[in-house]
Amino acid sequence: MKTKRVLHVVSAMNRGGAETLLMNVYRNIDRTKIQFDFVSHRNENCDYDDEIMSLGGRIFRIQSLGQAGPFAYIKELIRIMSADQYLAVHAHTDYQSGFPVLAAKTHGIERRICHSHSNSWVRGYNVKEKLTLKVLQTIIKYSATDYCACSVEAARFLYGQQLVDRGQVCLLKNGIDIGQFVHLDGDGRLSLRHELHISQDAKIIGHVGTFSESKNQIFLLKVLKRVLDEDMNVVAVLVGEGPLKTSIEEEAKKWGLSNNIRFLGMRTDIPRLMKEFDVFLFPSLFEGFGIVALEAQSSGTPCVVADTVPKSTDMGLGLISYVSLQDNLEKWSKEIQSAFLAERPEKGKIVNRISELGFDIKRSIHHWLSLYGLENESYL
Repeated sequence: MKTKRVLHVVSAMNRGGAETLLMNVYRNIDRTKIQFDFVSHRNENCDYDDEIMSLGGRIFRIQSLGQAGPFAYIKELIRIMSADQYLAVHAHTDYQSGFPVLAAKTHGIERRICHSHSNSWVRGYNVKEKLTLKVLQTIIKYSATDYCACSVEAARFLYGQQLVDRGQVCLLKNGIDIGQFVHLDGDGRLSLRHELHISQDAKIIGHVGTFSESKNQIFLLKVLKRVLDEDMNVVAVLVGEGPLKTSIEEEAKKWGLSNNIRFLGMRTDIPRLMKEFDVFLFPSLFEGFGIVALEAQSSGTPCVVADTVPKSTDMGLGLISYVSLQDNLEKWSKEIQSAFLAERPEKGKIVNRISELGFDIKRSIHHWLSLYGLENESYL
């Protein structure tokens, strides 16, 4: 039997939330029967590219919509789609995802899926941008056969309230491999602190995310500075890369935070790090879901997050508190101090709760396969 293939269109396969979710799905399917290929808008090698190719996937690198223009962009996508008999095209580029599915419709591909992973834009909503979003939504509604989102908020943003009210949007939960976060052996706390030159009795505030405007690391620095007014024995550990990393590092130095902050860059040992954080801090301006908050809770780590993060990230383990970005820094500091004292749930409770809510990738993956018309369990 010929291996079936699905074409995923992404910005780039770096370690973002949507990309991590895609890899969680990809690792858990029977790749002798179904394979994923990826359209990337980056010429350079990205974080997951080597793993994708080792698993049998292909990566097609093209210019972005903004660089190529809509007509050349669609033409290039059709050329890629002509290289194989794709079962489906699954677009993950949010408000630009109408163009890949329009190309797929033009090419005659039966299953055309748009997937919303965000609940806002970085920029504001002036008249021009509202009109632009309306046009992009129209292209999606004309071209897609299936509408997916990681949360109700993300569905409402990309597709509008009407489609949500009609029940036309499929909510695909951001599943993770829980075992990676729960079943860790050894005393990682001692080794992590030794590696990062942090004293054994220091409290660690952890953060994982791309250094970008939406992740709001500048606010994180302000919170850290306020926390240090109360307790100097605190260190913030920031994991990730991104366009704003250098400027955030410079601000940290300018504000005298160098001794109480560590920039780790990109890491492959996220489960280990999550487990050793005393608190996970996540002050995003907006999030489609926030898979890192799920990963933190899977590790038993208390979380303090902005109330812009969807409430569906709360796994009901008593580990997450939502704080408004409009609240003063003292409120944030108090929540973090309380989180330092929070009791971590037992492993069994964590596994059972997250599985019950449908966030175990091994249980939720059949929803993905059904989008591609593959109901048979043999594809797992």
